Amino acid sequence: MRKSHPVRRAVLATAATVSGIVLLLSLKPASDPGSAEAAGGAAPPAAAQSPQGGSQPIGDGTVTGDAASTQYGAVQVRLTVSGGKITKAEAVQAPKGGQSDQVTSNAVPRLNQAAVAAQGAEIDAVSGATYTSAGYKKSLQSALDKARAAGAPESGAGDGGGGGNAGEAQARTVTGDAAQTQYGPVQVRVTVSGGKITKAEAVQAPKGGQSDQVTSNAVPKLNQAAVAAGSAEIDAVSGATYTSAGYKQSLQSALDKAGG
Repeated sequence: MRKSHPVRRAVLATAATVSGIVLLLSLKPASDPGSAEAAGGAAPPAAAQSPQGGSQPIGDGTVTGDAASTQYGAVQVRLTVSGGKITKAEAVQAPKGGQSDQVTSNAVPRLNQAAVAAQGAEIDAVSGATYTSAGYKKSLQSALDKARAAGAPESGAGDGGGGGNAGEAQARTVTGDAAQTQYGPVQVRVTVSGGKITKAEAVQAPKGGQSDQVTSNAVPKLNQAAVAAGSAEIDAVSGATYTSAGYKQSLQSALDKAGG
């Protein structure tokens, strides 16, 4: 049998070792934790979550949701938002009369606290107040939707103006305090854009009996007058003195909150 030369065996062994090392280096995983930094970049950071669970931010101010009808009466929620967070929740309407008074006095404070704690409409119903809780959540969601609409960035940012007046042009919806009158409360909600009233509406007004006719006649005129005047300096509607006075009082409250 022919014997291999010792030198040849050494050369072959060395070549095999070098080839093995090169092969191992070429198979180094690309997912090495240090590979991103070695390449001069960092791994992409996790997306930051907004306080509203990743949804559109809510605008600051006071906003009132639509009244939600229930088997025992309407429920309507008003929110105060500051720094994109709900700082206060209150029911401006809730079932009343008879046993509803007790249910409302027990449930509404808990629902208010839950709304602030949850920072959304995902709150639990209060035991013994199923209908009131459902109406509250529905109106609360409506208020949040309006607050998010107010907090949405304006379209057309690429107009070349640099966005300097975006804050002034952004519309805000604000609800004034309810004004008590001889025939029932009056509460006004206004939408303000560019320092002007663009919409006014009564979310509460006297109702029942002759008040229905007075309200249906007076409120549309008062709404139009508020937009036209751009302030609470409007004339009373003939035949609706008390309603007009309450409307003006609540309108002024709304404008004060809006900073106008």
